[in-house]
Amino acid sequence: MDENSLLNVSEGSDLGKVEIAPEVIEVIAGIATTEIKGVYAMRGNFASGVAERFGKKSHGKGIKVELTDKGVLIDVFVVLDYGSRIPEVAQKIQTNIRQALRNMTALEIDEINIHIVGVQIEREETEEDTI
Repeated sequence: MDENSLLNVSEGSDLGKVEIAPEVIEVIAGIATTEIKGVYAMRGNFASGVAERFGKKSHGKGIKVELTDKGVLIDVFVVLDYGSRIPEVAQKIQTNIRQALRNMTALEIDEINIHIVGVQIEREETEEDTI
């Protein structure tokens, strides 16, 4: 399948077609990911970083959706908070994305692959740092 093609979800409907663009799946998956405790940020590219500095929020940042003959594959690239239990957070991300997409689009996703691309270590300020 072509990556830019639309996903038809209106099987058996006499009213017409319902198609979902891969970008919509990216946004839903991105928002579902950021809802999980332990996720610090999504990995984006230079262009999305510049756009965010000018106030444009990129909800699909860090999400890659592939429409293949096998089905819908999603890759999620995240930075986690230091101290988070990586397997637990990754499983929660997968579950939340699957549930959000099932509720909003009625799609069954074949694979949701989580890629941990970094860990954010928050440096706490001490009184010595403020003096």
